[in-house]
Amino acid sequence: MDLLSELDAVLSQRRHADPSTSYVASLHSKGLNKILEKLGEECTETLIAAKDAERSGDTSDLVHETADLWFHSLVMLAHLGLSSQQVIAELARRFAISGLVEKAARKTSDTTSP
Repeated sequence: MDLLSELDAVLSQRRHADPSTSYVASLHSKGLNKILEKLGEECTETLIAAKDAERSGDTSDLVHETADLWFHSLVMLAHLGLSSQQVIAELARRFAISGLVEKAARKTSDTTSP
């Protein structure tokens, strides 16, 4: 089992844990808006860490903040009944497609949607 699958399993188990003893359960108990608020906070911290890393050359905070961002993204997915494996499958689907081609295809489908 890979790390992301293990995290999926833990996040699924902790969703129904006691919110007073589990950080993940406390996020789930507060609902999607709280999870999204935390995800936005982690995104901002990651952006700041990237700018700081570019200036200083020290990437340790960037790695730490990116881990927080990924973790909270996984919490969001779990809250919505999704898993990291679904994201991995989407990345795999896109892997053989040029990013420019994939982006153009999305734009085309966006303009043809009702």
